[in-house]
Amino acid sequence: MPRPCRLFRAVLAASAACLCSLGASAQNAVVYGLLDASGSHVKEVGGNSQWRLESGNLQYSYIGVRGAEDLGGGLHAVFRLESYVSIDSGSAGRSPYVTDPFWAREASVGFSGAFGTTVLGRTESPLYRATVNFNAFGESPGFSPSSRQYYGARGAVVGDSRWNNSISYTNNTSDAPLRIHFGANLPEDLPGAPTPEHQRNYGLSVAYITGPFAAVAAAEKIQNSALALPAGFDHQTAFQVGATYDFSFLRVYGQVGRVKTNAEVDVQTILYQLGGAIPIGNGLILFAYGNSHIKTSLKAVTDQTASIGYDYFLSKHTDIYVAAMAERLSFSSSGNSFAGGVRLRF
Repeated sequence: MPRPCRLFRAVLAASAACLCSLGASAQNAVVYGLLDASGSHVKEVGGNSQWRLESGNLQYSYIGVRGAEDLGGGLHAVFRLESYVSIDSGSAGRSPYVTDPFWAREASVGFSGAFGTTVLGRTESPLYRATVNFNAFGESPGFSPSSRQYYGARGAVVGDSRWNNSISYTNNTSDAPLRIHFGANLPEDLPGAPTPEHQRNYGLSVAYITGPFAAVAAAEKIQNSALALPAGFDHQTAFQVGATYDFSFLRVYGQVGRVKTNAEVDVQTILYQLGGAIPIGNGLILFAYGNSHIKTSLKAVTDQTASIGYDYFLSKHTDIYVAAMAERLSFSSSGNSFAGGVRLRF
């Protein structure tokens, strides 16, 4: 990956220059990120067992640069650039086997103020944000039943968790207890390719957060993707509700969703997830169960996934974890995995 590496070094140099000039302007820039690496033993559903050194098992590794300029009157110009990093190979992307744009996690610029924040670029979809915030394992590609069943290799949602050519709006956090996230995009096909007006994506999530309780409702209509789509694809609709409650000794999570795909072979998927997090000293016991029932005109398949893990915080920025997952898919041999790793934020 020589070209991304050169770009990455250039970005770090530019960021360092911005940081050195803070005293001379109203601009500021920050370099930040998260690194997650683990050793694991994995048996994929219908596959063979193997030992692996993996990146992003509990949370995708990434590095980012964000900044803002004070324009006065409470208005700020803001930007964010974030790239996934594969720790095991040193390459850009969620894994060495996934082809991601260099700034695949986020590439946006816009304005923030009393009205909230509006940005343009490649941004996170509302359904994805709701999915990862209302399950015990978050976005974990290795152990979160919700993340795997909505956005994994056999996930119900077509396309990616981020949308290209998009506009994204989130309301001001002072508007509590409501949190609103709206997103929409344009397909912008290659020159000469048809671009029907109806091929935009739309999504909205509304969350209610008060004290120990939080709930969310999210909906999307997906009509384009930067990734491959099923044969004869026309559109997909997705709905989800989720909730969490903190009992102090236990935080519980629940989600229910439906994803319907209109294509050459129509698919309807009903999903639900239950899970929890138990605080013990400086650590958390995490557990979750997810069920995804996939129905087509040809057959019905059920995917059941259960995970358990322990996450211990060595400091504010560093934690170590162990986790195990078991998966059963109709008409196929079962899968399972076990991993131990370290996660560091900076």
